[in-house]
Parts: sequence; structure tokens; C-alpha cells
Amino acid sequence: MSIIHLLGNGDHATRFKPSRRTPGDKLLICNMPPFAVDNVYATVMVDFKMMRAINEGSVNLDFYDWVLGTRPQKWMEMQPQFYLKHAQRIKEFYTVVPDYAENATSFNCGHVAAHYACNKLKATELHMYGFDSLFDFNMRSITDLYLKSDRGTTNNNRLIDLWRPIWNGLFDEFPDVKFVLYHKHNNAKVQFPKNVQVNTQAD
Repeated sequence: MSIIHLLGNGDHATRFKPSRRTPGDKLLICNMPPFAVDNVYATVMVDFKMMRAINEGSVNLDFYDWVLGTRPQKWMEMQPQFYLKHAQRIKEFYTVVPDYAENATSFNCGHVAAHYACNKLKATELHMYGFDSLFDFNMRSITDLYLKSDRGTTNNNRLIDLWRPIWNGLFDEFPDVKFVLYHKHNNAKVQFPKNVQVNTQAD
């Protein structure tokens, strides 16, 4: 059994508690975590703007190992000095983009981290915290505090309409994985398959 915890950047990331982990569980984070966490397997990053922020020095993720998606890999190719500086932190490049995502731009950080957990780390259970857009019209992200993002209503609608179906594609791709989503209610805005559960307990 391989149990992995995935800490997203939405408001309900706070549902993650160290006590939910058992010895041997791995913890993945997306970009920078919303609060301090220990024993992180890797941070997953997929955006040019995150690479740019690290390069400028406004973000420091040197205390984590990195799993990087398609666009960071391209950034490294364009910025070889940046690659040499940070190569020791790079656990691996993970550039898989399933057909249901269409392209790497649509496959967001949470998608990539979840896919990596299931496909590469062979998770049998994936516990997910802070994936609020599956439950509410809530696109707030801790990342917004240090990287500027368009959170206007029009763009939020576009992203939610784009991202929610990709989650269903991912859940369907891994029918033998038990997905557990942590949120304050179970009124999801997508139809979850049988391998997805919602935990509404705060502790």
C-alpha cells in the first residue's frame, strides 16, 4: 500500500494535519505550501512564472526537492545557468500530459502532482487537501500572495470550466486508486466516480 498526501493551495489546505499521516506516507506539495510542513517528498511546479520568481529571488524553494513539469523543463533549456544552479534540487522532470488535458498549459499544478502521485509513485490512496474549486466557486490560492494572477470573474469561470473535467479524467484514469478529498462540505460541483470520497471532518 502506498499512501500519499497532496497539499494544494486552496483555503481548505488547512484540513491537512500531520496526525493524518502514518509512517511511510509521502507528502507532495504544490509550489510553496500555505504553512510550514515537514518531511516533504517534493514540491511540484509547472509554471514559467514560478521559475521566474525563483530566478529573481522573490521565492526560495531550495529547502525542497523539485518535481518539474513541461514548462519548467523548457525554462531550464532556455536558462542553462539557472539549471546548473538548481540541478541538485531537481528530483525529476515529469512531463506526462494525458489526452484528456489536451496540453501542458491546461494541466495545472494540482493535476500534475496528482497524476505524478498515481502514475509514478503508484499511490493506492491519494489524500488531497486545498482543492476548493471542485466544491465551490473559489479560486483563491496561497500562490496569489507572491505571484500575481488574474482572479477576475471571467478568468475564474474559464479556469474552473477547464480544470474540473480534467479532474474527472484523472479520477477515471486511475480507477484502482482511492482518492480522498478533504473539505468542509461534500456538495461537489462535479460528479465523482466511485473511487473518490469526501472527508468533511475538521480533525
